[in-house]
Formats: sequence, C-alpha cells, structure tokens
Amino acid sequence: MAKENTKVGDTVAITATIRKRVTEDRISVLIPSYHQPHSIVNTSPNISSGQKIELTGEVLRVDEDTVTVGGKDLGISVKRSAVRLVTSHLAPKRKTSEQKARR
Repeated sequence: MAKENTKVGDTVAITATIRKRVTEDRISVLIPSYHQPHSIVNTSPNISSGQKIELTGEVLRVDEDTVTVGGKDLGISVKRSAVRLVTSHLAPKRKTSEQKARR
C-alpha cells in the first residue's frame, strides 16, 4: 500500500493476477481498481491462470485518491491502495551560490 506521501517520480509496484495467454508473447492481466482489460508482454512459457505477477512503474501523476503509473507495460490510473512504494524519488540538490564560489 502506498502511503499518503506518494509523489511524482517514485517507483511503485502493482500486484496483478494473470488471466490467460493472449498470444505467444502477450498475457492478459487483472489489475486491482483498474476496470479495463490490460495485456502485457511476457514470453515465459511457465505461467498459469490465477498466478500473481508484480508490475513496476514510475508515478507520473498523483491525484486525491488515484495514482497514474507509467512504464514499459503500464500507463494506467489506479487507486493509491493498489500500489506499493518500491523506491522513493529524491530530487537532485541544487548548489548554493556559496558552494559555486568555492569551486
């Protein structure tokens, strides 16, 4: 579960459930709180319906109760409760004029 301090740039994970294999290189997955069909690229031969899979992506937008996650296989908006924080984004530090003068 993502805490209230989820911010743009954080890496988050979503646990999805595999529905079925669509083609030889794509599978259909169920994503919590995302009420649309979604398929991802997956070429591993050993998958079965009902198996859990973790999808990771970067937070692109944060609203009151939803988070938009983008990445290789993602581009979806889900509830904050559906995501788990993997890595928090740290913005680069700016150099002060004092630090610049020392150089």
